Amino acid sequence: MTSTRTLSARALAGIPEVQPGDDLAGLILAALRSDRPALTLTDGQLVVIAHKIISKAEGALVTLAGVEPSERALELAAGAEAATGAPRDPRAIQVVLDQSTELLRAERGILICRTHHGFVCANAGVDASNASPSGATDTLVVLPQDPDASARALRARLRELTGARLAVLVADSFGRAWRHGQCDLALGCAGMAPLDDWRGRTDAAGLELHATWLAVADAAAAAADLVRTKDSREPVVLIEGLERFVTDEDGAGASALVRPLEEDMFR
Repeated sequence: MTSTRTLSARALAGIPEVQPGDDLAGLILAALRSDRPALTLTDGQLVVIAHKIISKAEGALVTLAGVEPSERALELAAGAEAATGAPRDPRAIQVVLDQSTELLRAERGILICRTHHGFVCANAGVDASNASPSGATDTLVVLPQDPDASARALRARLRELTGARLAVLVADSFGRAWRHGQCDLALGCAGMAPLDDWRGRTDAAGLELHATWLAVADAAAAAADLVRTKDSREPVVLIEGLERFVTDEDGAGASALVRPLEEDMFR
């Protein structure tokens, strides 16, 4: 199989603050035209998008003023404050609970949850960072309801406007068990193979591989995050060099990366 010898990633400047109902494809193309030199979308490119602008465009925002905390949220807020010495808003914790199918662990003020998508992450992906251009903390961003569907819709719109055969990936930063720091992962994707399965194939020495299953979409999301910073307001990254993973069909999506509950060795 042809290998990827060169990979390039470029953060796209010029994306304005996104509002509910905005046409993200139109905003991306406008930013491409305003770049210097002007850029165009071409076949085989991967468009990686921070989930927050997807969530904002889809109206996946929660204002704390309208949230009534449950007894469980009040209990968790009190426990978090006792553990850390810092007050926690029980309304924000209620939003986390509302976005979760299961609270797996509450310890040292950290809530590890399983979302309705099947993601296991801190605070069910709920975040106040970059939720409001003013920096106010009374509005929270939640994950898109169906990130794969969001990726498919944006891919279709970009293809309608440009004719380009490309892939779209929705990314967010996750912590990793047993390792410090966060790394971007794929929440949704369309038009690319999210996994590259080498099981049953052989390595360079001819030995059969039994466990090698490459998370291509996650690796691409992580690569995209390296060319932008958290305060850069550059939520879109263009990647070239992964053409061999770009597909004509939308494909299985990032949901194929989620390990089924029956395979969870730590449950």
